[in-house]
Amino acid sequence: MDTRYDIVVVGGGAAGLTAAQYGARANLKTLVIEQTATGGQSLQIEGLENYPGFPDPIDGYEFAERFERQAKQFGAEFLIASATRLDKSGGEFTLETSEGTITASAVILATGARHRHVGVPGELELAGHGVSYCATCDGPFFRNRRILVVGGGDAACDEAGFLAKLSDKVTMIHRRDRFRAQPALAERVLSNPNISVRFNTVLTGIAATTNAMGIQQVGGVTLKRVDAGETEELPMDAVFVFVGSDPQTELVPTVPKDEAGYVITDQQMETAVAGLYAVGDVRATPFRQLVVAAGEGAVAAHAAARHIDALKGNVYQGQPA
Repeated sequence: MDTRYDIVVVGGGAAGLTAAQYGARANLKTLVIEQTATGGQSLQIEGLENYPGFPDPIDGYEFAERFERQAKQFGAEFLIASATRLDKSGGEFTLETSEGTITASAVILATGARHRHVGVPGELELAGHGVSYCATCDGPFFRNRRILVVGGGDAACDEAGFLAKLSDKVTMIHRRDRFRAQPALAERVLSNPNISVRFNTVLTGIAATTNAMGIQQVGGVTLKRVDAGETEELPMDAVFVFVGSDPQTELVPTVPKDEAGYVITDQQMETAVAGLYAVGDVRATPFRQLVVAAGEGAVAAHAAARHIDALKGNVYQGQPA
Protein backbone atom coordinates (compact mmCIF):
# COMPACT_ATOMS: atom_id res chain seq x y z
CA MET A 1 0.00 0.00 0.00
CA ASP A 2 1.25 3.47 -0.88
CA THR A 3 1.69 5.72 2.12
CA ARG A 4 2.41 9.12 0.57
CA TYR A 5 -0.28 11.19 -1.16
CA ASP A 6 -0.86 14.75 -2.25
CA ILE A 7 -4.45 14.79 -0.99
CA VAL A 8 -6.14 12.44 1.45
CA VAL A 9 -9.92 12.65 1.67
CA VAL A 10 -11.37 11.22 4.88
CA GLY A 11 -14.92 10.14 4.14
CA GLY A 12 -16.63 8.82 1.02
CA GLY A 13 -19.93 10.68 0.83
CA ALA A 14 -20.92 13.09 -1.94
CA ALA A 15 -18.54 15.78 -0.68
CA GLY A 16 -15.59 13.43 -0.30
CA LEU A 17 -16.13 11.70 -3.64
CA THR A 18 -16.37 15.01 -5.47
CA ALA A 19 -13.21 16.24 -3.77
CA ALA A 20 -11.47 13.04 -4.85
CA GLN A 21 -12.61 13.47 -8.43
CA TYR A 22 -11.37 17.06 -8.63
CA GLY A 23 -8.13 16.25 -6.85
CA ALA A 24 -7.31 13.32 -9.12
CA ARG A 25 -8.38 15.25 -12.20
CA ALA A 26 -5.81 17.91 -11.25
CA ASN A 27 -3.18 15.16 -11.55
CA LEU A 28 -2.69 15.00 -7.79
CA LYS A 29 -2.19 11.66 -6.08
CA THR A 30 -5.47 11.34 -4.20
CA LEU A 31 -6.71 8.80 -1.67
CA VAL A 32 -10.18 8.37 -0.20
CA ILE A 33 -10.40 6.68 3.20
CA GLU A 34 -13.84 5.29 4.08
CA GLN A 35 -14.50 2.94 6.96
CA THR A 36 -17.71 1.38 5.62
CA ALA A 37 -19.26 1.92 2.19
CA THR A 38 -18.87 4.94 -0.05
CA GLY A 39 -21.93 7.08 -0.56
CA GLY A 40 -22.57 8.40 2.93
CA GLN A 41 -26.15 9.38 3.67
CA SER A 42 -27.10 9.20 0.00
CA LEU A 43 -27.28 5.42 0.49
CA GLN A 44 -30.42 5.97 2.57
CA ILE A 45 -32.30 7.78 -0.20
CA GLU A 46 -34.72 5.65 -2.16
CA GLY A 47 -35.34 8.15 -4.95
CA LEU A 48 -33.07 11.21 -5.23
CA GLU A 49 -35.09 13.71 -7.26
CA ASN A 50 -33.54 17.15 -6.66
CA TYR A 51 -29.96 16.67 -7.82
CA PRO A 52 -29.31 18.79 -10.93
CA GLY A 53 -29.08 16.81 -14.15
CA PHE A 54 -31.26 13.92 -12.93
CA PRO A 55 -34.85 14.72 -14.01
CA ASP A 56 -35.89 11.19 -13.09
CA PRO A 57 -35.33 10.03 -9.49
CA ILE A 58 -32.20 7.97 -8.99
CA ASP A 59 -31.58 5.36 -6.30
CA GLY A 60 -29.05 6.48 -3.69
CA TYR A 61 -26.90 3.39 -4.20
CA GLU A 62 -26.63 3.96 -7.93
CA PHE A 63 -25.95 7.66 -7.35
CA ALA A 64 -23.04 6.85 -5.01
CA GLU A 65 -21.70 4.17 -7.35
CA ARG A 66 -21.56 6.68 -10.20
CA PHE A 67 -19.69 9.18 -8.03
CA GLU A 68 -17.14 6.56 -7.01
CA ARG A 69 -16.69 5.22 -10.53
CA GLN A 70 -16.07 8.70 -11.89
CA ALA A 71 -13.48 9.47 -9.21
CA LYS A 72 -11.68 6.19 -9.96
CA GLN A 73 -11.68 6.95 -13.69
CA PHE A 74 -9.69 10.09 -12.94
CA GLY A 75 -7.21 8.08 -10.85
CA ALA A 76 -8.42 8.43 -7.27
CA GLU A 77 -7.53 5.52 -4.99
CA PHE A 78 -9.72 4.07 -2.25
CA LEU A 79 -8.92 2.47 1.08
CA ILE A 80 -11.37 0.80 3.45
CA ALA A 81 -10.04 1.77 6.88
CA SER A 82 -10.76 3.74 10.02
CA ALA A 83 -8.87 6.99 10.53
CA THR A 84 -7.87 7.28 14.18
CA ARG A 85 -5.48 10.21 14.49
CA LEU A 86 -4.46 13.27 12.47
CA ASP A 87 -1.35 15.35 13.14
CA LYS A 88 0.54 18.05 11.29
CA SER A 89 4.25 18.74 11.46
CA GLY A 90 5.62 21.51 9.29
CA GLY A 91 3.78 21.28 5.99
CA GLU A 92 3.03 17.57 6.23
CA PHE A 93 -0.01 15.75 7.64
CA THR A 94 0.28 12.32 9.24
CA LEU A 95 -2.85 10.21 9.38
CA GLU A 96 -2.99 7.08 11.53
CA THR A 97 -5.43 4.48 10.21
CA SER A 98 -6.40 0.90 10.97
CA GLU A 99 -4.37 -0.07 7.88
CA GLY A 100 -1.22 1.90 8.68
CA THR A 101 0.21 5.41 8.61
CA ILE A 102 -0.36 7.72 5.65
CA THR A 103 1.15 11.14 4.95
CA ALA A 104 -0.24 13.92 2.77
CA SER A 105 0.28 17.54 1.83
CA ALA A 106 -3.42 18.32 2.25
CA VAL A 107 -6.32 16.63 4.02
CA ILE A 108 -10.00 17.08 3.23
CA LEU A 109 -12.26 16.11 6.12
CA ALA A 110 -15.54 14.70 4.78
CA THR A 111 -16.47 12.51 7.73
CA GLY A 112 -20.10 13.59 7.77
CA ALA A 113 -22.39 13.23 10.75
CA ARG A 114 -23.90 10.33 12.68
CA HIS A 115 -27.56 9.97 13.47
CA ARG A 116 -28.65 11.65 16.68
CA HIS A 117 -30.56 9.67 19.29
CA VAL A 118 -33.75 10.80 20.96
CA GLY A 119 -32.38 9.64 24.30
CA VAL A 120 -35.46 7.95 25.69
CA PRO A 121 -35.73 4.68 27.65
CA GLY A 122 -35.70 1.67 25.36
CA GLU A 123 -34.08 3.38 22.38
CA LEU A 124 -30.57 2.00 22.67
CA GLU A 125 -31.70 -1.30 24.14
CA LEU A 126 -33.98 -1.97 21.14
CA ALA A 127 -31.73 -0.60 18.41
CA GLY A 128 -31.74 -3.20 15.66
CA HIS A 129 -34.85 -4.79 17.18
CA GLY A 130 -37.44 -2.35 15.90
CA VAL A 131 -35.58 0.90 16.51
CA SER A 132 -33.87 2.11 13.36
CA TYR A 133 -32.26 5.19 11.80
CA CYS A 134 -32.53 4.09 8.17
CA ALA A 135 -35.88 3.44 6.48
CA THR A 136 -34.46 1.99 3.28
CA CYS A 137 -32.27 -0.35 5.31
CA ASP A 138 -34.87 -1.69 7.73
CA GLY A 139 -38.26 -0.57 6.45
CA PRO A 140 -38.97 -3.75 4.43
CA PHE A 141 -38.85 -5.77 7.68
CA PHE A 142 -41.98 -3.93 8.83
CA ARG A 143 -44.22 -4.22 5.81
CA ASN A 144 -47.87 -3.69 6.82
CA ARG A 145 -46.83 -3.14 10.43
CA ARG A 146 -47.36 -0.21 12.82
CA ILE A 147 -44.51 2.28 12.34
CA LEU A 148 -43.64 5.45 14.22
CA VAL A 149 -41.45 8.11 12.56
CA VAL A 150 -39.84 10.72 14.82
CA GLY A 151 -38.69 14.02 13.31
CA GLY A 152 -39.75 16.93 11.14
CA GLY A 153 -36.89 17.73 8.77
CA ASP A 154 -36.12 16.73 5.19
CA ALA A 155 -34.80 13.31 6.14
CA ALA A 156 -37.78 12.50 8.34
CA CYS A 157 -40.31 13.47 5.67
CA ASP A 158 -38.40 11.68 2.93
CA GLU A 159 -38.09 8.47 4.96
CA ALA A 160 -41.71 8.63 6.10
CA GLY A 161 -42.75 8.74 2.45
CA PHE A 162 -40.74 5.60 1.77
CA LEU A 163 -42.20 3.78 4.78
CA ALA A 164 -45.72 4.76 3.70
CA LYS A 165 -45.17 2.64 0.58
CA LEU A 166 -44.65 -0.36 2.83
CA SER A 167 -47.40 0.21 5.36
CA ASP A 168 -50.61 2.21 5.72
CA LYS A 169 -50.07 2.38 9.48
CA VAL A 170 -47.37 5.07 9.67
CA THR A 171 -47.58 7.63 12.47
CA MET A 172 -45.26 10.65 12.34
CA ILE A 173 -44.60 12.93 15.30
CA HIS A 174 -42.81 16.26 15.50
CA ARG A 175 -42.19 18.40 18.56
CA ARG A 176 -43.08 21.66 16.75
CA ASP A 177 -46.39 22.84 15.32
CA ARG A 178 -45.17 22.44 11.73
CA PHE A 179 -42.45 20.65 9.80
CA ARG A 180 -39.10 22.31 9.18
CA ALA A 181 -38.62 20.29 6.00
CA GLN A 182 -38.75 21.82 2.55
CA PRO A 183 -42.38 22.68 1.69
CA ALA A 184 -42.60 20.13 -1.14
CA LEU A 185 -41.50 17.28 1.14
CA ALA A 186 -43.76 18.42 3.99
CA GLU A 187 -46.79 18.64 1.72
CA ARG A 188 -46.27 15.09 0.48
CA VAL A 189 -46.34 13.78 4.01
CA LEU A 190 -49.40 15.81 4.99
CA SER A 191 -51.32 14.65 1.93
CA ASN A 192 -50.31 10.98 2.22
CA PRO A 193 -53.29 8.89 3.40
CA ASN A 194 -50.94 6.27 4.87
CA ILE A 195 -49.32 8.75 7.28
CA SER A 196 -50.98 10.13 10.40
CA VAL A 197 -49.19 13.29 11.55
CA ARG A 198 -49.11 14.51 15.15
CA PHE A 199 -47.53 17.88 15.81
CA ASN A 200 -46.47 19.20 19.24
CA THR A 201 -45.74 15.61 20.22
CA VAL A 202 -42.60 13.95 21.53
CA LEU A 203 -41.50 10.39 22.19
CA THR A 204 -40.82 9.71 25.87
CA GLY A 205 -40.32 5.95 25.93
CA ILE A 206 -40.17 2.75 23.89
CA ALA A 207 -41.56 -0.42 25.40
CA ALA A 208 -40.37 -3.92 24.61
CA THR A 209 -42.26 -7.09 23.93
CA THR A 210 -40.94 -10.64 23.54
CA ASN A 211 -41.52 -12.43 20.25
CA ALA A 212 -42.08 -16.15 19.68
CA MET A 213 -38.32 -16.75 19.58
CA GLY A 214 -37.84 -15.18 22.99
CA ILE A 215 -36.19 -12.03 21.57
CA GLN A 216 -37.17 -8.59 22.77
CA GLN A 217 -38.41 -6.14 20.17
CA VAL A 218 -40.40 -2.91 19.98
CA GLY A 219 -43.91 -3.42 21.29
CA GLY A 220 -45.17 0.07 22.01
CA VAL A 221 -44.35 3.72 22.61
CA THR A 222 -45.26 6.49 25.00
CA LEU A 223 -46.02 9.88 23.47
CA LYS A 224 -46.45 13.24 25.16
CA ARG A 225 -48.16 16.40 23.96
CA VAL A 226 -45.77 19.29 24.62
CA ASP A 227 -48.59 21.87 24.60
CA ALA A 228 -51.07 20.04 26.83
CA GLY A 229 -48.79 17.70 28.79
CA GLU A 230 -50.97 14.68 28.10
CA THR A 231 -49.36 11.27 27.61
CA GLU A 232 -50.55 8.33 25.58
CA GLU A 233 -49.35 4.77 25.09
CA LEU A 234 -49.66 3.24 21.64
CA PRO A 235 -48.88 -0.24 20.35
CA MET A 236 -46.08 -0.02 17.78
CA ASP A 237 -43.88 -2.46 15.89
CA ALA A 238 -41.07 -0.14 14.80
CA VAL A 239 -39.65 3.29 15.59
CA PHE A 240 -37.65 5.18 12.98
CA VAL A 241 -35.71 8.14 14.36
CA PHE A 242 -34.68 11.14 12.23
CA VAL A 243 -33.94 14.00 14.61
CA GLY A 244 -30.75 15.38 13.14
CA SER A 245 -27.12 14.41 13.26
CA ASP A 246 -23.93 15.05 15.21
CA PRO A 247 -20.81 15.92 13.21
CA GLN A 248 -17.98 13.38 13.35
CA THR A 249 -15.08 15.58 14.38
CA GLU A 250 -13.05 13.20 16.53
CA LEU A 251 -10.05 13.58 14.22
CA VAL A 252 -9.90 17.35 14.75
CA PRO A 253 -10.68 18.00 18.43
CA THR A 254 -8.87 21.36 18.57
CA VAL A 255 -10.05 22.86 15.27
CA PRO A 256 -12.56 25.74 15.81
CA LYS A 257 -16.22 24.73 15.62
CA ASP A 258 -19.57 26.46 15.94
CA GLU A 259 -22.01 26.05 18.83
CA ALA A 260 -23.42 22.85 17.36
CA GLY A 261 -19.97 21.30 16.94
CA TYR A 262 -19.59 21.73 13.18
CA VAL A 263 -16.17 22.65 11.79
CA ILE A 264 -15.76 26.31 10.82
CA THR A 265 -14.08 27.06 7.49
CA ASP A 266 -13.54 30.00 5.17
CA GLN A 267 -15.04 30.24 1.68
CA GLN A 268 -12.29 27.97 0.37
CA MET A 269 -13.40 25.26 2.84
CA GLU A 270 -10.10 25.68 4.71
CA THR A 271 -10.08 25.35 8.48
CA ALA A 272 -7.88 27.30 10.87
CA VAL A 273 -5.15 24.79 10.00
CA ALA A 274 -3.48 25.51 6.66
CA GLY A 275 -3.98 22.61 4.26
CA LEU A 276 -6.84 21.10 6.25
CA TYR A 277 -10.30 21.43 4.70
CA ALA A 278 -13.78 20.43 5.85
CA VAL A 279 -16.73 19.70 3.56
CA GLY A 280 -20.21 18.24 3.68
CA ASP A 281 -22.15 17.43 6.83
CA VAL A 282 -19.14 17.90 9.13
CA ARG A 283 -18.85 21.58 8.11
CA ALA A 284 -20.78 24.56 9.47
CA THR A 285 -23.16 25.45 6.65
CA PRO A 286 -26.68 26.91 6.48
CA PHE A 287 -28.00 24.34 3.99
CA ARG A 288 -27.25 20.62 3.97
CA GLN A 289 -27.99 19.04 0.61
CA LEU A 290 -26.10 16.62 -1.63
CA VAL A 291 -25.63 19.28 -4.29
CA VAL A 292 -24.15 21.66 -1.70
CA ALA A 293 -21.83 18.95 -0.37
CA ALA A 294 -20.61 18.16 -3.87
CA GLY A 295 -19.91 21.83 -4.52
CA GLU A 296 -17.95 22.12 -1.30
CA GLY A 297 -15.89 19.08 -2.25
CA ALA A 298 -14.95 20.67 -5.57
CA VAL A 299 -14.00 23.96 -3.91
CA ALA A 300 -11.88 22.19 -1.29
CA ALA A 301 -9.99 20.13 -3.87
CA HIS A 302 -9.28 23.25 -5.91
CA ALA A 303 -8.04 25.08 -2.82
CA ALA A 304 -5.95 22.08 -1.78
CA ALA A 305 -4.30 22.03 -5.20
CA ARG A 306 -3.33 25.68 -4.80
CA HIS A 307 -2.03 24.95 -1.31
CA ILE A 308 0.15 22.14 -2.67
CA ASP A 309 1.42 24.41 -5.45
CA ALA A 310 2.42 26.95 -2.80
CA LEU A 311 4.29 24.27 -0.83
CA LYS A 312 6.21 23.40 -3.99
CA GLY A 313 6.86 27.04 -4.83
CA ASN A 314 4.75 26.79 -7.97
CA VAL A 315 2.19 29.52 -7.26
CA TYR A 316 1.31 31.35 -10.46
CA GLN A 317 1.72 35.10 -10.45
CA GLY A 318 -1.49 36.74 -9.27
CA GLN A 319 -2.76 33.51 -7.70
CA PRO A 320 -3.34 33.75 -3.94
CA ALA A 321 -1.34 31.21 -1.93
